[in-house]
Amino acid sequence: MKRLLTAVSIASALVVVQTAHAENKTPSAPAIEQLAAFPAFSSFTLSPDGRHIAALRAMGEDRAIAVWKTDALDQPPTLIGSDRMKFGGVSFIKNDRLAVSLWQPFDLRTDRVTRTFLNKLMITDLQGKEWKEPLSLPRAQSRAEELLQARTSPSVLDSLPNDPHHILVVNTIGSSAADVYRVDLRNYSSARVQMSGENVAGYVTDLDGELRARLRSNVDSVGAYIAAEFRNPETNSWDEHFRSYVKNRDQTQIIGFGSDPNIAFVESNEGRDKSVVYEYDIRARQRKEVLFEHNFFNANRVIVNPYRSAGEGYGAIIGLGYEGPRGDDVEWTAPQMRALDAGLRQALGIGATPMELVDPESGARATIQYPVEKQYRIVGYTPDFTTVLLVVDGPSLPPEHYLFRDGQLSLLAKAYPDIDPRALGRTELVYYTARDGLEIPAFLTRPDPGLCGAGPWSAVVHPHGGPWSRDTMDFDGSMWVPLLASRCHAVLRPQFRGSDGWGRKLWISGDAEWGQKMQDDKDDGAKWMLQQGIALEGRIAMFGFSYGGYSAFAAAVRPNGLYKCAIAGAGVSDIERIWSRFYTNPFFRQAQAPTVKGLSPLSQAADIQIPIMVYHGVRDQTVPIEQSQWFVSSAKQSQQDVEYHELADYGHGPAWTRAIMAEQLRVIDTYLREGCGGQGL
Repeated sequence: MKRLLTAVSIASALVVVQTAHAENKTPSAPAIEQLAAFPAFSSFTLSPDGRHIAALRAMGEDRAIAVWKTDALDQPPTLIGSDRMKFGGVSFIKNDRLAVSLWQPFDLRTDRVTRTFLNKLMITDLQGKEWKEPLSLPRAQSRAEELLQARTSPSVLDSLPNDPHHILVVNTIGSSAADVYRVDLRNYSSARVQMSGENVAGYVTDLDGELRARLRSNVDSVGAYIAAEFRNPETNSWDEHFRSYVKNRDQTQIIGFGSDPNIAFVESNEGRDKSVVYEYDIRARQRKEVLFEHNFFNANRVIVNPYRSAGEGYGAIIGLGYEGPRGDDVEWTAPQMRALDAGLRQALGIGATPMELVDPESGARATIQYPVEKQYRIVGYTPDFTTVLLVVDGPSLPPEHYLFRDGQLSLLAKAYPDIDPRALGRTELVYYTARDGLEIPAFLTRPDPGLCGAGPWSAVVHPHGGPWSRDTMDFDGSMWVPLLASRCHAVLRPQFRGSDGWGRKLWISGDAEWGQKMQDDKDDGAKWMLQQGIALEGRIAMFGFSYGGYSAFAAAVRPNGLYKCAIAGAGVSDIERIWSRFYTNPFFRQAQAPTVKGLSPLSQAADIQIPIMVYHGVRDQTVPIEQSQWFVSSAKQSQQDVEYHELADYGHGPAWTRAIMAEQLRVIDTYLREGCGGQGL
């Protein structure tokens, strides 16, 4: 299945790319093939001892794992390839072991053909000579079990950074699903350390690698709930400490431990609009001080140094995280990290500009200084932070990978060195007021004036999937926003009611408002762009994927709309049939099913009001392709133009080949340039 490649000149060293884009020249819009290509380098990972770096190296249609020594980056790397499966990601789990995700198309033939993808997690050494599955699974006893085994793989619960030979792995299928195993990487023997039983949703380990907390689902006379439990080290029993009823949308979960395993870090939104993080004394069953809260965003992380070799720094809190504009924002608290942060920002040229924040729950406003254009994220570090691996990106800046080592910062590689960032426009967080007074956050991308003129421009309202999801202010790896902005369309990504991550009020305001107030929010965003002089009258389209595809279907059937045309990717057209497929247990039925009510676009598809283009992947196992086929069949009875594309070897997002990825981007680009009811958008 795998092969060891010979290091050749095309990838003989970690390429330091410094592509220059002269500021006095007009930006060059990227070609479809450039947008569809694999990033030149991705999935960078650092060994715990800081001696090696690994990454995925694009080699045309394929990718190889490249492994370098950090003290010899000018030397040829070890390149590890795959004969049949493709690499999806790589990460160090030990100094000499890599966890590798692989995937490939898979057809299960029973009474029908189920087209999906097979996913595997494998562990290999730094030369790619030995490949092992973390757990050996028993032979499948049925075709259904074969499908389940093909689509799932054991997951690493804890890499046990202070244990040189073991990791903790969670089984995901069969009678032992959710059981936890300790795997010895010297001989790949495994021992079960926890039999989970039914309804266990996941475990949390302390810094010693001991299972200390878990989530468990159940139902009582009140309804379905999620219980947060701690293991009693004296009796080894699991004791419930918190119970959150799913219908109330309360969320309380254990997110980690510090140096004292009796003190847990808990994230909770109970009784609040935004989540806070606080310390919890397990023995005393007592909530302690709030560690972190943010007036505008959910607090969600406590970052500690997990390495015993850090000495007095072991288990110390070094930073706190929250769901800010980037989704993974961090405030560093340790003096060492604050100093490192200041130095990195200066060296990377990361500046801050004013950003206005508005709280949808209270209407409160504040202006902060925020790194709008680009930000860095640490992806690996040694216990003393003398070696740090980081990635820099921004809404219009494709990822750039850097190594900070012994006081020196070096650019390792750019993900897309041939793409001119100026052609991707500029993105900002904005707010507009919906027709009922609710403040709606949104990310607005304006095209580059040097490429597209001063505006107003044609525009695309681009709602996210989910809908219990959100957009973030980093680089859009789907390439949808870069494609649209580089083609001189303004792009508005509304965080409409029902979006998660902006507080409870905005989240629950979308309940049972599918195609109604949720859709009004998107239309109000289009009106706002017209009022602000951003969008041209009569030249606004809606494009979305998954739930965003549902939104495009809804835009096509709602009367008196603002859109010239719509594009629906893998959209839901019949909300009754899609949710009867998924919501077959009490937790889904009580948590989300009651919120999925409103307009079912299929019922009005024969009377669509605007032209529409629909596309769907034939390997999509999240939204069945029939959802698009039903809508298209009915919509063709209307007087509007209907265009439909089925993409081979495309799932609910991943494209098996770069040609398929390019085809997906091309049908969007071509439709907005030439179709959309005629003469393009």
